[in-house]
Order: sequence, then structure tokens, then C-alpha cells
Amino acid sequence: MPVALTIIKYRMPGRAWLLTLLFMLTVMLTGCTSMNIEDYAASKPGLKIEDYFAGKTVAWGMFQDRFGNVQQRFKVLMTGEVNDGVLTLDEQFIYSDGSESTRIWNVNIMGDGHYLGTAGDIVGQAIGRSAGNAFNFKYQMRLPIRGREWVVTFDDWMFLQEDGVLLNVATMSKWGIKLGTLTVAFEKPGFEKAASPEKANKEQQ
Repeated sequence: MPVALTIIKYRMPGRAWLLTLLFMLTVMLTGCTSMNIEDYAASKPGLKIEDYFAGKTVAWGMFQDRFGNVQQRFKVLMTGEVNDGVLTLDEQFIYSDGSESTRIWNVNIMGDGHYLGTAGDIVGQAIGRSAGNAFNFKYQMRLPIRGREWVVTFDDWMFLQEDGVLLNVATMSKWGIKLGTLTVAFEKPGFEKAASPEKANKEQQ
């Protein structure tokens, strides 16, 4: 429990403390804004994850707790394949403390910017939407925290930039309360030129 909440708890009578806590939680919940994938429909360069993640991709990221403290840094080596309308993405995580982990995604390409994904630590299915240069993935994940397994919710946003750089910001929450933020930068040299032959030819002239 945060120190500020502890101080409030011991200085106020029971009912006042409860009302104050409920007010603070309400502020936390209503203060969150939601983004709409359609707002990015006209943004370029266009992003299709089945194209971007096909082949080899490298990423670097960090996890910050709700107070902004960096709790973990990592590198990810990814290999993707598309077969029969399914993107299979093998992710190899290498953490700053020397530990490693693996996740394999199977993402069904439903068409019209819709996707459904599964992985070993995902509860049910992840729901994906894409428009313009943006991709949004919403899912629940099982995470081991302090000896217990928690089911947390991720609201995952990716934005394709120039030169094949993909920026990813994901908010992790439980019961609607933000627990932390995951920030990842993907690099895929040559991707934009491969996706846009006209630009590549223009640069060669």
C-alpha cells in the first residue's frame, strides 16, 4: 500500500477513510482516456502486422510500475511466419537480470482489420484491430506475481513510424486500476522500402 494511503488511513475515522479511498479510486478510473482505432485510419505508413512481423524482428523494451519506476528491461528476438491466414510469432525474451522466457502467438487474420490471437499465457482470445498506421490488441494474461498467479488486462497499442520503426505502448491493469506501462520499440531495417517499392525506387534515382 502506498505511504500516502497509509497516512490517510491512520489519521481518519473508518467511514471517512473508506469514502476517501473510494473517491481516489474513482478519480483513478475516470481519469483514464480511451482511444479509438478508427481515429488513425488516415495515418501513414499503413500497418499490417502479418507483413511487419513476417521474418526476423528485434525489439527493446521496459516495464514501468504505476509510479513510473523502471522495474524491468528486456530485448526480444522474434520470428514470424504466415500460413493459411495465421501469423505465428515466436518471441524470445532476454531480460536485464539475465533470465529468459518464450511466448508463441498464433494470430488469426480475420480480414477487414480484425484479428484474434492466442498464446500459452493468454486467457481466452486476444482481440486485435488495425487502421492506418495503428494496431490495438486487447487481452488478459496470466502473470506470476509474488508467488501467485494474477490475471491482468493489457490494452496494447502499436504505431508504425518511418523507416520501419514500430512503437508500442501497453497499459497493464487489474479491476480497472492501472498497474504499469510496457514500452517497446521494434526495428525492422528495410521494411518500409519493401512495403513501398515506389519510395525505394525514388531514393535510388
